[in-house]
Amino acid sequence: MDTILDQGVALILYLQSLADWLVPLMQFFSFLGTEEFFLIVAPALFWCYDAALGIRVGSFLMLSGVLNYVVKIGLHDPRPYWYDTRVKALSVETSFGIPSGHAEHAVTVWGAIAASLRKRWAWIAAVTLIFFIGLSRLFLGMHFPSDVLAGWLLGAAGLWLFLKLEGPVIVWLKKMSPGKQILVVFAGTIGLFLLGLLAKISLGAWTVPADWIQNAINATGVSEPIDPLALSGLVSNVGTLFGLAAGAILLPIYGGFDAGGPAWKRGVRFAIGLVGVLLLWRGLGAVLPRGEDMVSYALRYMRYALIGFWITGLSPLLFTRLGLAERSQTQSYQKVQPAN
Repeated sequence: MDTILDQGVALILYLQSLADWLVPLMQFFSFLGTEEFFLIVAPALFWCYDAALGIRVGSFLMLSGVLNYVVKIGLHDPRPYWYDTRVKALSVETSFGIPSGHAEHAVTVWGAIAASLRKRWAWIAAVTLIFFIGLSRLFLGMHFPSDVLAGWLLGAAGLWLFLKLEGPVIVWLKKMSPGKQILVVFAGTIGLFLLGLLAKISLGAWTVPADWIQNAINATGVSEPIDPLALSGLVSNVGTLFGLAAGAILLPIYGGFDAGGPAWKRGVRFAIGLVGVLLLWRGLGAVLPRGEDMVSYALRYMRYALIGFWITGLSPLLFTRLGLAERSQTQSYQKVQPAN
């Protein structure tokens, strides 16, 4: 394993020696693979373009995040700048290295969008973005080549699985009342959290090596030690997934939502919706306690569930009440959009 990592370091050092002007370009491509960026893309799709595509992208992203967390914990390998002090940390990360979350999420999200659009140009754009996002993670010293390759493979496998199961799961849920649907989704997200918790417990007495922690501090200048075993990111994913699903389940009862309309209305919807997300994220984040205990996890789950519910449930109702959107007579956002 050390041989693979050492070969990866050699490639990273070569990339980092090419040119300083590449740094902002690689940071830009890296941003296009972050969950934060995709959490802008998914609501934008839901509010302003195609609600079905928006809920698909948002749900797939959260599921991809859970899958990434569980596999990272299981493999618990370092990032390049934790492993070798010659690697420059041109960004900061606290989770384990393999598989690359950026690479995995890029395949999941951009692949889901391309699969839904069914256009050649969409696939070309998606593959291009996926490649450069992966390359950027090497250049920035955040991942070994093996991490990126594993992320691409896991993202492709996850995307295939999500697309195959999406239709049958929706059909199965629609046989239940809305209340039962919400309970099933809630139980599912708790199950996903327990899966991540089990992955952490399976490590037993293993702890993060002291040299990884010190190398990370030296490379980034961040004095707070890395905590790749933290469950807070997993909680954010499952909480958001529950909120997104609950909103999509309840919205048809109140008349539905059509993402179409004039460009100016779509723009206003996006602005209002994004302000709501930021208020919930920053506002509740400022008052609720943070930590790695069950009370903090429960409050974090609630916070992110409210954000997801705002996106697919509350904000669409607000848009229709303000005359910024029409009610949907077909409930298109609940329809299964075949990918093939």
